[in-house]
Amino acid sequence: MRTFRVGDDVTVFNDQLEVPGLGFLPVNAFVLHAREPVVIDTGLGLPDRDFMASLRDVIDPATVRWIWLTHPDRDHTGGLFDLLEAAPQARLVTTFIAAGIMSTERPLPLDRLYLLNPGQRLDVGDRTLHAFRPPLFDSPATVGFYDDRSRLCFSSDCFGAPLATAELAATEDVRDVPAEQLRSAQLLWAAVDSPWVHHVDPGRFLDTVRSMPLMDAEAVFSTHLPPATGMSAQFEAMLAQAPGTNPFVGPDQKALQELLASFEPVAAAT
Repeated sequence: MRTFRVGDDVTVFNDQLEVPGLGFLPVNAFVLHAREPVVIDTGLGLPDRDFMASLRDVIDPATVRWIWLTHPDRDHTGGLFDLLEAAPQARLVTTFIAAGIMSTERPLPLDRLYLLNPGQRLDVGDRTLHAFRPPLFDSPATVGFYDDRSRLCFSSDCFGAPLATAELAATEDVRDVPAEQLRSAQLLWAAVDSPWVHHVDPGRFLDTVRSMPLMDAEAVFSTHLPPATGMSAQFEAMLAQAPGTNPFVGPDQKALQELLASFEPVAAAT
């Protein structure tokens, strides 16, 4: 995991996963350096990742006041319980549904929950965070937010893209990705992560796109994309195309067997 700062307000914790056949998927978490610091998601839950070690290099966990969980998938919750322990004053911002999902794995401290629904707001001292449901999502518990002071939009999985190389997945600016390659990868991710988008009414879907604070945002921070500054118009155009793209069909057992066979060493000739 590597960290880098974007402006005065955000630190990005950048990780990635190689997805065979798709590419390299960024997996980001963030710190919003508000008067009451906010950690947004907590990284991968893989045993070789240590989100807390990276976090301590950036901020004293004891000063964290809010943990905003955009949804409870394991690529967002890796360091959650360690952070709750290390940040005793922090409240966990989540939804009723997300809290229920997480409680099937490990009990949550109910007195530290702060349940927030799309359309509601959170005051973090020097700014207000406006919660919204991103147009694309893979969990009914997904909630992103817009920071009205810095004009930054945190979109959870929405706008993500598997990228062609590990270097692109680790870049600090999504404009390093060729524009057509980025659009195609984002549409692929939309089909993979939000397969329901092919069954919606395009007009009603566009209403959800236009209701999010995208066009007011100076930058977009997605869990699965490098930081994107000044890309709102391109992202809105990409979303408008998503319902009409081809559904994603993953590899079947035959393809898996062929892949496994390709890993087997070739016997030496006698």
